[in-house]
Amino acid sequence: MNFIEFLQNLMSQVPLLVQPLIVAAAAAIPFLESELASVLGVWAGLNPFIAAGAAMAGNFASVFVVVVFGARIRAMIIARRARRSELVVAGAAAGGTEVLDEPLAEPKPESKGVRRFKKFLVRFGVPGASILGPLAIPTQFTSALLVSTGVSKSWVLLWQGVAIFLWTTMTTLIATGVLTLVTG
Repeated sequence: MNFIEFLQNLMSQVPLLVQPLIVAAAAAIPFLESELASVLGVWAGLNPFIAAGAAMAGNFASVFVVVVFGARIRAMIIARRARRSELVVAGAAAGGTEVLDEPLAEPKPESKGVRRFKKFLVRFGVPGASILGPLAIPTQFTSALLVSTGVSKSWVLLWQGVAIFLWTTMTTLIATGVLTLVTG
């Protein structure tokens, strides 16, 4: 039995209404994302439109969560730094010395994917980095990086949605074509 038949047999054992939910759940996982989840959905026997739609929804849902929580975390960090700098300035004005709660850690070296992503961001802006980002790192990581640099939540969500739509559509079309060639 080949891989496609295995997937189709496996998916046929699951109720019809649950099948898109499986694709959506797979799409929420970084590195699988909507691109691979839609391919697996199509090869498992789902209608390409349903597989692509479920994959896009699952991937966008995970990106939405990352963006919302990432923006909150960034806001908390900025507020903490502002409070800390106010304390340092007040302490220096009173003739005290600066005391930090924690030692400053050496920054970790950036990974190859993060460096490539930052190049995309500088060169092409948020739209280009969002669309080209999946070539370097998963969309969830791309979203977190964009939000951490101060890009607005709505702008990140808009362009991540566009990128998810484009990449998922492309891979779903390719998967459908390959399936047609393989199965005749």
